[in-house]
Amino acid sequence: MSKQILIIGGGVIGTMHAWRLVKRGYQVVQIERDSQPVSASVRNFGLVWVGGRLRGEELEEALIARRLWDELAEENPGLLFRANGSLTIARTDAEVAVMEESMKLPDAANRGWTLMDRDEAQRLNPAVRGKFLAALHCSQDAAVEPNQVLSSIRQHLLSGTGYTWVPNTEIVEVMENGSGPIAVSSTGMVFRGDFAIVCPGADHKRLFGEELASEPIRRVRLQMASTAPLGEVLTTSIADGDSMRYYPAYDVPALRNLPAQHPVAAASKMQLLLVQRVDGTLTIGDTHEYEEPFDFALREPEYQYLVEVASDILGRKLPELVRRWDGVYSQRIDGAVCERLRISENIIVVTGPGGRGNSLSPAIAERTVVEVGL
Repeated sequence: MSKQILIIGGGVIGTMHAWRLVKRGYQVVQIERDSQPVSASVRNFGLVWVGGRLRGEELEEALIARRLWDELAEENPGLLFRANGSLTIARTDAEVAVMEESMKLPDAANRGWTLMDRDEAQRLNPAVRGKFLAALHCSQDAAVEPNQVLSSIRQHLLSGTGYTWVPNTEIVEVMENGSGPIAVSSTGMVFRGDFAIVCPGADHKRLFGEELASEPIRRVRLQMASTAPLGEVLTTSIADGDSMRYYPAYDVPALRNLPAQHPVAAASKMQLLLVQRVDGTLTIGDTHEYEEPFDFALREPEYQYLVEVASDILGRKLPELVRRWDGVYSQRIDGAVCERLRISENIIVVTGPGGRGNSLSPAIAERTVVEVGL
């Protein structure tokens, strides 16, 4: 009989662990406290972002994840995976200089980078008709639909054997006994397995809170929004030059010559990311808030700033914002890709990928499975 693995958490990290384990022939029981995930895994851009990753382990993991996303999409055409690439837009000479120096880095080709002038960028993405000087194209970047990617993967797993989905079940305790881990729900249900992978997302207190309290992780809040349909196809995802301040791939001397950010952007540690959904709407963001307690309100100046920057890049008025939301994710603060905390021989906690969660989740899961010897 194959081993049974308990996965606590229905988000993208937990779901990718389920996928990798089912492929290895394990019996997987995935338990989610809500009817479906409602936290960071569905409150993001749906980006598979390779180009901006930190050189070394993070970039290696991103490239592995990118190949695994291709594998998953081939298995499951309903995933709506799109290898659409991205354009990072330079609107100033200083931003162009950062891109030119970045292109000289030894891993530039691995990232799929091409520096394009304005005309080349417009031929690639005709919807980008605004004011800019150049753009850095990343052919490795891709996108999925955050509101359906998890349900699509679950349905794919459920169509085979070896996978059980248990929603609306809050696990309040996970412990070892003589024969393996036991997970106990708030209603007294007991789940037994041979190994347990706890994927709590940004909930650092409910399960193993005492152990996580001493780990180098924090929670980060961000604001995002969605527009009405654009009315034309945005053939790539879009980032503005400020994204080079936050993605570590662009750590070149010219980065220090960038002028100060707009005050609104600087105060909220902002970058523009713009992704078109399959229904034609645009997902736009984002901000970063690190100090808790977080503001409970959505701040309008940040949205106004994002709309202005996006409109300037597209060369047209952005469609009206029709939905606004925030999200909170867990982030390892020492540069590690994620937090893997071994609680016991047969229990591990996996969290803290930060803004890498959607992008790197397949590789994070694969690395976990290999490291624990499953």
